[in-house]
Amino acid sequence: MKNKVIYPLIGILFLSLSAFAFHKFYVGVFQVNYAAEKKMIQITSRIFIDDLNNGMEKKYHKKTFVGTDKETEADVELLKKYLAENFIIKINGQSKPITFLSKEIEAGDVLVCYSRIKDIDKFKTIEISNTILVDWNAEQQNITHVTAFGSKKSILFTESSRKELLKY
Repeated sequence: MKNKVIYPLIGILFLSLSAFAFHKFYVGVFQVNYAAEKKMIQITSRIFIDDLNNGMEKKYHKKTFVGTDKETEADVELLKKYLAENFIIKINGQSKPITFLSKEIEAGDVLVCYSRIKDIDKFKTIEISNTILVDWNAEQQNITHVTAFGSKKSILFTESSRKELLKY
C-alpha cells in the first residue's frame, strides 16, 4: 500500500522538476551606468550565445558563430551592427553613438559585451530602446538596470515594451 503512494509521488516530483530543467529562459541582462566623473555612460550586455546567433541569422540571413570557436571577424562586425541597430540610447532627446569596446564569454554560454558613450554631461532624460532578440523570439525579455545620479531603475523590455524614457 505504501508503494502505491510513494511511486506516483516520486514520478510527479521527477516530472515537475525535469519540466523546470528543460525549460529555456530567453532573457538578456543589460547594465547602463552613468559615470559622471568620466562624463561617460558604460553599458554591459549579457546575452545567451545560442540565442544571439539564432537572432542574427534570422535578421541577416547569414549563419554566425559569435562566441564560438568558429567565430570570424565578419561575425564580430555583424554583432556590432546588430547591437547598434537594436540597443539605442537618446540623451535629452538626442541619439548618441554607442562605441563597442570588447566582449568575453561568461559561464560558457553567455556573451558579455562592453560598450560606452563618451562626452555625456549631466542630463534630464535618458531614453532606451532595447529590441535585442525580441523580433526573433516573442518570449525574449531584456532586463535593463540603469544607474545614474545615485539612483537605480530597472526596466523590462519585451516584444510589446521596447522603449522607455527615464527622467532625472
